[in-house]
Amino acid sequence: MGTPDDRAPLAERVEQLLALEGPLPIVAAGDPVLRRGTEPYDGQLGPALLARFVAALRVTMHAAPGVGLAAPQVGVGLRIAVIEDPAPVPQEVRLARERVPLPFRVLVNPEYEPVGARRSGFFEGCLSVPGYQAVVVRPAEVRLTGQDEHGRALDEVFGGWPARIVQHETDHLDGTLYLDRAEPRSLSSHQAVAERWAQPAPERAARELGFDLP
Repeated sequence: MGTPDDRAPLAERVEQLLALEGPLPIVAAGDPVLRRGTEPYDGQLGPALLARFVAALRVTMHAAPGVGLAAPQVGVGLRIAVIEDPAPVPQEVRLARERVPLPFRVLVNPEYEPVGARRSGFFEGCLSVPGYQAVVVRPAEVRLTGQDEHGRALDEVFGGWPARIVQHETDHLDGTLYLDRAEPRSLSSHQAVAERWAQPAPERAARELGFDLP
């Protein structure tokens, strides 16, 4: 199923999407909407429609399942994303990846900047690039600014896995996919990651596939 008519006003296109009910179709890599970047949210949807759109993004994220979803991934070029991670992982994974529960958040017009020089590399996947994962080296801590869905200011520091989620979803809003930042030699199918590289950190993958980690 295609994305809404690009020529229609944004609010109209979102109404078209929401008329589908249930989880929204997720746009796959190769669709230009993932590369165009987004326009800042400035009331284009109105409070009621924004609330419905955010609810649909959350339903779609859960159904996929994923820990984040950006508006361009459902064909909407607005600077909005949702994130949420219950972090249901073993303790060794939690410690190695600093993966802690991240409550549901709506990010409106988010921007991030690194905090400190520490960087870490782990496998990432993306709902718009199904079937594959790759190692991405990112700042281990970032400062996020922007607003929430009610227009309240956000200014918060995220570390560990939540920082990775924030960066991944904000990148989507700039037309950047995780593959643009990935170690090319690390690219692996989900099956290969599960069978070979499922340890908490990717050191063995780096040795055997031939790429560097910080």
